[in-house]
Amino acid sequence: MTITARRPAPVAVAAPGKPEHRRDIEGLRAIAVLLVVLYHCGVPFLPGGYVGVDVFFVISGFLITALLLRERAATGRISIAGFYARRMRRLLPAATLVTAATVAAAYLWLPPLRVPRIALDALFASVYGINYRLAATGADYLNADAAPSPLQHFWSLAVEEQFYLVWPLALALGMRRRLLSTVVAFSLALSIQQTAANPTWAYFGAHTRAWELGAGALVAMLGPRWLCLPTRTSPRRPPMPPSLCLPIRTTLAVGGLGAILVGAVVFTDRTAFPGYAALLPGAGTIAVLLGRPDTLLGARPLRVIGRLSYSWYLWHWPFLAIGPAALGVPPGLAANLALAAGALLAAAATYALVEHPVRRTRVPLAAGLAATVLAATGYLALGLVPPGTGSGYRAPPVNGPTLGHPAPAVPGNLTPSLATATADQPRLYRDGCSSGFTDATIRKPCVYGDPASSTTVVLFGDSHAGAWFPALDAVARQRGWRLVVVTKSACSAASVRIFQAKLNRPFDECVRWRESAWDYLASLHPAMVVMSSAAAGGVLADPRADPDATWIGGWTRTADKLAATRARLYLIEDTPYQPGDVPECLSAHRPADCQTPASTAFPDPGRRAAIRAAVRARGVTTIDPTPWFCTAAVCPVIVGNVLVYRDASHLTATYARLLAPLLSGYLHP
Repeated sequence: MTITARRPAPVAVAAPGKPEHRRDIEGLRAIAVLLVVLYHCGVPFLPGGYVGVDVFFVISGFLITALLLRERAATGRISIAGFYARRMRRLLPAATLVTAATVAAAYLWLPPLRVPRIALDALFASVYGINYRLAATGADYLNADAAPSPLQHFWSLAVEEQFYLVWPLALALGMRRRLLSTVVAFSLALSIQQTAANPTWAYFGAHTRAWELGAGALVAMLGPRWLCLPTRTSPRRPPMPPSLCLPIRTTLAVGGLGAILVGAVVFTDRTAFPGYAALLPGAGTIAVLLGRPDTLLGARPLRVIGRLSYSWYLWHWPFLAIGPAALGVPPGLAANLALAAGALLAAAATYALVEHPVRRTRVPLAAGLAATVLAATGYLALGLVPPGTGSGYRAPPVNGPTLGHPAPAVPGNLTPSLATATADQPRLYRDGCSSGFTDATIRKPCVYGDPASSTTVVLFGDSHAGAWFPALDAVARQRGWRLVVVTKSACSAASVRIFQAKLNRPFDECVRWRESAWDYLASLHPAMVVMSSAAAGGVLADPRADPDATWIGGWTRTADKLAATRARLYLIEDTPYQPGDVPECLSAHRPADCQTPASTAFPDPGRRAAIRAAVRARGVTTIDPTPWFCTAAVCPVIVGNVLVYRDASHLTATYARLLAPLLSGYLHP
């Protein structure tokens, strides 16, 4: 499709013909990719190296717009089909190679249970939609323990391509600078608002990142009329004297690079990002583009890395994510740097053998689309086929937590199966009875057991409290109690303010929810309140606070608040923590290799004992479930034919139901 452009407002651009080669942009690309790669390697002095992606966004918006403007100046029109054909020749060959190689490497070296998920990631990466897949799964607390995808870095490519679905058409139809400025301002405002409200969506969303690409496009549209750059002079004013021009350009270039590096050094994983913070690397990149520091960034080593930056970006994260498992070495800074160097070699080979040759050919747009559809179909098929993770061994069925010797292999009659373990959750999640991250409201009515009973029992706490629902619901139905569920993901029953990493800020929704829950519980006039929460609890919002004193004080404040209900109070102490995702581990190893020693299964055992003593002093009955999960030596992950955990710490609903008789013996209204 070719669109003849409306007559635009005058825009100063380089003369038509061969595109102007800017060595400084190659060097700036090198800076950007080095920041990202070193950050992912864990280099300690670059905790904000992720700003390299923002640099890429601005550069991309600038370069693509400059090319489109040059095409329009030379021919009077913009070929949309030609644009997408060029994009496919530029991006698709290397991306397809890396995606396929990553899926193959995952199949060879990662736990089999991860392969279908990675194949689906590859599907979304192939159609440039993985950013929204990551946003959706990242905002779900029940997926919080999932290992990072080796294809998650494709999110930035998805954002760019989503922007370019719209931008060339808008430019061809006569998009004016003023309208683009409005779009940039609106996207920036969305980014700031969403960073505060829902940081995961703000980070991955095209709507919150479009302003960076748009800002680069604005620089290309405004171009040399701003400064005395070595291209056609604006007719509206005389050229600036070189004696004044050079210092301004130098100041812009040095200041812009400084802004980018300051962001990389000063920002951390706790920085509210993108939001206002992204203005620093974004403005810095604009300043460098205007300053054109050829001497500063035009050094040959930087230009070589800049030329390889796309392929290196593609390869580095799969190397870091899969390399340690493939080589049998633990991840660490030294290993990561070596793997990143290996990824650079792979990038050089990809550039020489794939990227550069394909770019010189005229591959039809239809061929690129066909390749994408073919690859996506293969990934979909692989993602929908569960791996075979059972064995010929059949364990005897159990009716309770009979802890004995570890199973010699994963039983073929395992319940739930490894492939369905993640979905073996308490029904309260399907019923919408657990508040999410950004939801501070109490979900109501969420009544189970015998709703008509005059005896009300409340289950109160976070997802570790929710894990006890199948057992408590069975007890309530058996004994004729009305069970009310009051839970919120990642929000401890203890009155403590934490920093929520998923939100990248203090978890104030948890504080508001907990205070509302105290009032709601009082209105229920319960006979019993059964509390439970993750012992790990979370990172305190105040890093200066003493963790032990804060958590002990938080539990005692909660006990004092709930004492006003005149209910009998119970605290089920937390369950063991396993070293990693249990179903994934079992898909690749023997059960004995996936269980944790009893001596290390509980974080902060001293704090656990102190909390127990403190709440007992306030009349709370504590229930220690350790004997239901651990022998004196180990905490097994399979009991008989039943899988105990659906991740590293959450119980399967199947095992929780087995514990109902044991829990029932402790509860007396």
